[in-house]
Amino acid sequence: MSLQIRINNHSLYNRHLQCLADVIESYKLWNLACSMAWLDIKLRYKGSLLGPFWMTSTSAVMIVAVGVIYGSLFKINTQVYLPYLSISFILWQNAISSMIVDSCQCFLQTDTFIRSLKLPFFLQAIRTVIRNCIMTALNSIIPFVVFIYYHRWPGSIILLTIPGICLWIINSHAICLLLGSVCTRFRDIPQIINSFIQIIYYITPIMWMPSQIQNHKTLLLTNPIYCTIQLIQGPILGEHLSIYVITGAILYSFILWIIAWVTFLRSRSRLAFWI
Repeated sequence: MSLQIRINNHSLYNRHLQCLADVIESYKLWNLACSMAWLDIKLRYKGSLLGPFWMTSTSAVMIVAVGVIYGSLFKINTQVYLPYLSISFILWQNAISSMIVDSCQCFLQTDTFIRSLKLPFFLQAIRTVIRNCIMTALNSIIPFVVFIYYHRWPGSIILLTIPGICLWIINSHAICLLLGSVCTRFRDIPQIINSFIQIIYYITPIMWMPSQIQNHKTLLLTNPIYCTIQLIQGPILGEHLSIYVITGAILYSFILWIIAWVTFLRSRSRLAFWI
């Protein structure tokens, strides 16, 4: 029995080392990941006149339309509501929703690379994260224009968004490992996740503001998406971050990485066969 335990522990230790080596080797190839991410964007909008800025223009029209209509329905001044909506919508659409959807296809849509080239698996996660970072950066011009229009600037407090952005990038890698591995094994999971995203959209303060549910505001802390978005959105709007939001975001990130690492640990050696 003790010999069997030692063998299992040694095997588990080796798998940890192999996964860690995969991550380290992937970051050594970050230039390749950046090139592949940019190529993905170019191919996605090949032949398009405005390229990725088509999505930017579509988002801008929707934000203005929804901002005016919902501002009237909620009885909120558009000078307050529109800047909030522009940030929350862009963060949701590009940093959260698109990131989750792309994570499901992280390994599946790169099956040719995985079958023909001996590349570390984590490289595909980096590629997915960089691609979504580029798209988020391109679409962030919308909140910038809105803030200029309303003559709003948060000042030096905006620097507090840096930790939030870093945490989002770190968590995005974990989401790629988790969903990429699970969706490679079970092909019907992406459809379930797409439906689940719609539910999250309505229970997360994207179209509505947290101040509108003042009596139940503490319930928002149970939503990991809210904590993540608030870390970035709060300082941009000139708000001081609550210690509960910061603690919740760190705690959720820690749990996410544990689940993602265990999943990657168990599935890494089988990914090529599942694809």
